[in-house]
Amino acid sequence: MPPRRARQSKKSSREAAFDTQLIKALSHPVRARALAILSERVASPKEIADELEIPLGNVSYHVNTLKEFGCIELVDEVPRRGATEHFYRGVARSFFNDENWARMDPTSKGGLSVAGLKVINKHARAAIEAGTFDSRDDRHLSYLTMSLDQEGWGEMTTLLAETLERLAEINVTAANRMAKSGGSADSIHATAALLGFESPPQTQQKAA
Repeated sequence: MPPRRARQSKKSSREAAFDTQLIKALSHPVRARALAILSERVASPKEIADELEIPLGNVSYHVNTLKEFGCIELVDEVPRRGATEHFYRGVARSFFNDENWARMDPTSKGGLSVAGLKVINKHARAAIEAGTFDSRDDRHLSYLTMSLDQEGWGEMTTLLAETLERLAEINVTAANRMAKSGGSADSIHATAALLGFESPPQTQQKAA
């Protein structure tokens, strides 16, 4: 998935250097969208170009840039009619902190947000089409509109970041449990999405 913000934390110089590379790599919206795809699955520049409806030459350039910055890695090469199609996957970690998010320009932030929303929409649509979205009685779908002051906004974003970290811990623990029991065949492929954003004023919402 595309990078998501996490709580501020102390970092080593190596981690700080990595975040700087990630910000540079995502300074173009096409790279942000390409990394979102490659963080989700293995894909070639041609497949990314087809999905984004962007010329292959442009996508290849941005994919090479992501590779140079260490955000993706080559995993396969397949001969195609006298040429070779290269397949990549994302290796960047899934989030960085508020400080790094603040360093990004508005265009890059927008590219990441659009890419992330597209991934969420794709997963939800696939689940609805497959009949799995509502297959469990305890599935969760809810939203809440709020009116917050600055302190309340900070409490909300902190809670979302903590929830994300806890979900990652649950995922790792479950994977370890299944590995020990050999029960991976019974695994539940799940998607959890967290959103927290400033809505337009109510007067604009009514006019929309």
